Amino acid sequence: MNILKDAGLDIDVFDDSQNLITKDELSKRVADKDFLITPLSTKVDSDVIDAAPNLKLIANYGAGFNNIDTEYAKSKGIPVTNTPKVSTTSTAEVTCALMISLAHRVVEGDQLMRTKGFTGWAPLFFLGHELAGKTLGIIGMGQIGQAVAKRMHAFDMKILYNQRHQLDSATEEKLGAKFASVDDIVKNADVITLHAPATPETHHLIGAEQFKEMKDSAMLINAARGPLIDEAALLDALKNHEIAGAGLDVYEAEPKVDDGFKSLKNVILTPHIGNATVEARDAMAEIVAKNTVAMDKGNKPDYIINGVEL
Repeated sequence: MNILKDAGLDIDVFDDSQNLITKDELSKRVADKDFLITPLSTKVDSDVIDAAPNLKLIANYGAGFNNIDTEYAKSKGIPVTNTPKVSTTSTAEVTCALMISLAHRVVEGDQLMRTKGFTGWAPLFFLGHELAGKTLGIIGMGQIGQAVAKRMHAFDMKILYNQRHQLDSATEEKLGAKFASVDDIVKNADVITLHAPATPETHHLIGAEQFKEMKDSAMLINAARGPLIDEAALLDALKNHEIAGAGLDVYEAEPKVDDGFKSLKNVILTPHIGNATVEARDAMAEIVAKNTVAMDKGNKPDYIINGVEL
């Protein structure tokens, strides 16, 4: 906020901490604005863009941008920016936390101790699984995927990965990672974690067909985008023991979560906290503020994602 104030910009802030801004209110409040800073939870569609004839920039507070009609903004000559890179460490750490917690049944154990407790140590009581020696499949090997690989390679996991372009051999060697098809990952991985963007091509990337191919001991982690998984199929797979567990930080109909997941002990549900650290959020805020000031001064902002030439 100080960056914007120091630049002499007038700021209109939606500060209701209990509710999201409605489309109608957003359209009214943006009508006379030059710049829009918006979080991932706010939809900025063609109607909202049309309601703001003076709009010069949409600065998304997040690495993703599927909440914005980027092509329509481009047709209006409005650049859309995001905040990549700065949430990499936090999201990778949350991904690894979900993975470790599932394997060692940490959340289950916490719930047990808060309720009926236990009678004492026993050789076969509350067994989980070690991750060392297991195969981790990473779908989407960008910055976050590589950060996860780096951390879990240190746990002595074998790494299979898939993305559009294969990494160079030096990076693969450093991460202990081997390029594989999605099908091979689905069939061979003990843990699968998703780090792909939400696009028409990745919608329901993991669904009923994939769950039938996965090991019945496999675990699925999603701290990327909810629509990558067919959640109805996931729920069926968990109930039918086609896979062993899931850790979800994002949801297909976010913020709604299917009640069916809430009753399952082998599922960890977190409220989209992938980049919810002071460090990441401060860095994200700095990016959107500096991009706004840059546009106000006639300079090009960083991280334009919809191809608008300035």
